[in-house]
Amino acid sequence: MALLPEDIIDRLIQMERRIQALSTAVNTRPPLNEIVNGSFTVKRQPNLDDPNTAVTVAQFITSGPGGSKPVLRINDAYGHEILSDDILTGGLARPWLPMLPPQDSVNQANWPYTSATAWTTFATSTNVIWQPRLRLRMLTKVVGTGQIRVMVNGVQFGPTVTTTSVFDFTGAVTTDMQADFGKDLTVEIQGYVTGTSTVYAQPVRMHGLQS
Repeated sequence: MALLPEDIIDRLIQMERRIQALSTAVNTRPPLNEIVNGSFTVKRQPNLDDPNTAVTVAQFITSGPGGSKPVLRINDAYGHEILSDDILTGGLARPWLPMLPPQDSVNQANWPYTSATAWTTFATSTNVIWQPRLRLRMLTKVVGTGQIRVMVNGVQFGPTVTTTSVFDFTGAVTTDMQADFGKDLTVEIQGYVTGTSTVYAQPVRMHGLQS
């Protein structure tokens, strides 16, 4: 058998080591559903023959500006940013969520009220179902005696309260989120009194929640 030059033997040994190292790396790499200190971008390419038409649909960056903050961006089909986080302070940057305007919590004469002696709607609002649950906090007052309840799409939501009590309830507003998503959600405040009385109610907090 012909003797091989020493440098070729050394090269074969080095190649064997590299193959072993590569095999080890392949078998010990993180799973494909996990990204460590990296980024992941989803793009939509309307014209498959032209890569220049590709637009970003979603972007997830584990290290944002300065290498310390993650970034989350989701765009619609037209490139509008519809969901993003606030990388400066945390929380949401978009969408902008509506908030309840300041309410008069002192002068009950300015609150919605009723003097009806049977259940009567005296305040209402219409919203959109984006989340399956709702929290509503409401102040109540009475001159005389009476009760208040809340109806959501015609179904009682939470307990009936004797006025002067605080109504604070969290519960489901739909049992079929897939069918009801995006539909109207009508919230009604109802009350009734005994004799010549008046009941008042003032919502001070209302927002949706996840399941």
